[in-house]
Amino acid sequence: MVKPSPAFAVIPGGQVQAALAGREKQVVEIVEAAYRLHGAGRTVNPPSYFLRFPDRPDARIIALPASCGGDIGVDGIKWISSFPANITSGLPRASAALLLNDPATGYPFACMEASIISAVRTAASAALAADRLSEGRPRPRRLGIVGTGLIARYVHTFLAATGWEFEHVGVHDLNPEYARDFRVYLEQTGERAPVTVHETADDLLRSCDLVVFATVAGKPHVTDPGLFAHRPLVLHVSLRDLAPEIILASANIVDDVEHCLKADTSVHLAEQRTGNREFLTGTLYDVITGAVRPDPAQPLVFSPFGLGVLDLAVGKYVHDLVRDAGELHVVDDFFHELDRYGQRRTTTG
Repeated sequence: MVKPSPAFAVIPGGQVQAALAGREKQVVEIVEAAYRLHGAGRTVNPPSYFLRFPDRPDARIIALPASCGGDIGVDGIKWISSFPANITSGLPRASAALLLNDPATGYPFACMEASIISAVRTAASAALAADRLSEGRPRPRRLGIVGTGLIARYVHTFLAATGWEFEHVGVHDLNPEYARDFRVYLEQTGERAPVTVHETADDLLRSCDLVVFATVAGKPHVTDPGLFAHRPLVLHVSLRDLAPEIILASANIVDDVEHCLKADTSVHLAEQRTGNREFLTGTLYDVITGAVRPDPAQPLVFSPFGLGVLDLAVGKYVHDLVRDAGELHVVDDFFHELDRYGQRRTTTG
């Protein structure tokens, strides 16, 4: 008989979105499982590789290779671009593809649209952190969102789907039109709290005790530690918004120490300023397992660099949902050279 060819499927964005819709709680559980595997040393997550362009200094494409063991059991890589200039032409800033590899053979078995997966794993990580980091301190009731793009939308969706209710929601964007549009979006999605558009990030910070930074800032633009005197919980998703002075005056939780302290993130700038890492309180894994309890008397900042193992975990979940529904788009004979001598040989048995 003819040797079987390894299967290879392509999963477009529509299928990814449909598979994940309404499954926010399950995705948070998957992301937590991936964090636990990572903290237990059952993943491989090398440093991300940044492809930059001298003629397009604000653009980049990042490669995130990873391997996730345990019940997830998948290898792969996410290839994600960030081109901020896209926004002016109506295209989203980020685009991405995720390639999944079989850990037994090394053969890739799926390629899927991954900007949605990337946004979902980021939002699930933020929702998980908000829940775990609010333990032992007053649960936030006033949400503030700085930056009103795709990531902000998904973070709000995941917070709402995992039980968060707010008395007030504030939004701010450097483009006031984007902020106003985001307010309309929130109101249309059923957000019951009044939504206020703030002219400045400082005004928003003063009025909110759960703050989400989801900007494209390349360097710190919030510099006054006094804005955090009320000890908010900050989900610093975009990583470069806060000056080192704010980081050094806060309790700091990261997803992975080595990943976060590079590429001029705010925590990396704090390390450069001090020459040490003593300002780090611990990792989210430490919090999940109870090894670390941040001081409730300090502002609390969660800085997630974004781990490739999370993309793999969510991507594998999507693949399995689509496969089990019998809806995989399989590319026949994707792998051509499968015989040492350049021909398909038959076997008897």
